Amino acid sequence: MKLSSEQLKAFDEQGYCFFPDCFSEDEIALLRAEADSILKLDRQEVWREKTGAPRTAFAAHTFSEVFGLLSRSPRLVEPLRQLFGEDVYVHQFKLNAKAAFEGDVWQWHQDYGTWARDDGMPEPRAMNIAVFLDEVMPINGPLLLIPNSHRQGVLQAGHDKLTTSYPLWTLDKDTVTNLAREAEAANGGVGIVAPTGKPGSVLMFHGNLVHASPPNITPYPRKIVYLTLCAVSNHITKFTRAEWIAHRDFTPLVPTDDDALRDFARARRVAAE
Repeated sequence: MKLSSEQLKAFDEQGYCFFPDCFSEDEIALLRAEADSILKLDRQEVWREKTGAPRTAFAAHTFSEVFGLLSRSPRLVEPLRQLFGEDVYVHQFKLNAKAAFEGDVWQWHQDYGTWARDDGMPEPRAMNIAVFLDEVMPINGPLLLIPNSHRQGVLQAGHDKLTTSYPLWTLDKDTVTNLAREAEAANGGVGIVAPTGKPGSVLMFHGNLVHASPPNITPYPRKIVYLTLCAVSNHITKFTRAEWIAHRDFTPLVPTDDDALRDFARARRVAAE
């Protein structure tokens, strides 16, 4: 998959691109079943809310063949090769679950702020690609983005280790308010957006884009896979976090055939019959 000139322009201006229907129903059914199994595991990579509900599963691509295939999907790898002009590797892989009624907040933050401070990533030449495994609705804890905020560079942040079960470099209320007002002025009154869509939708956003997500107090779960791909020449230089959180294998990703996930799903169905 290659980005069009219009998509490249929108990404440069807004800091994100949204692609509905990027993965088929068969592919998403396979990914969702695998995600449900992984989130039940008792592993160090699976972090839980204070209630015990699953919050994040790290590095699933390293122990799941299904998510290994997803991490090498040309639909995800090729756009970043195009943007960075070089090969990419997996810096981080997260399966984020907003469990029904129990999914907690992710505070306002920039991802590159963490990659720079904690991992020694030289430049924001890494990016998140979010794959929706469940329907993301305005009511079940969608990702909130402040358009254009990626152009502000790395903002001052505080290290919050108390609010949730996951430590995060977070932005204060005044900073978020000012950024939202600036976005309103630049985008016809729209200061914050919440991309929503069916399972199989994909959201790609800049490492400096300010974002957050509210709690999920609905009966509808919301699972999203976040694949963070980094330009190989921009690999991290500090190893303060566990390897399964911030990877130290900088081997370039070799994309699979575009049908790899569909073929795997078919093979699994045949084996089960």
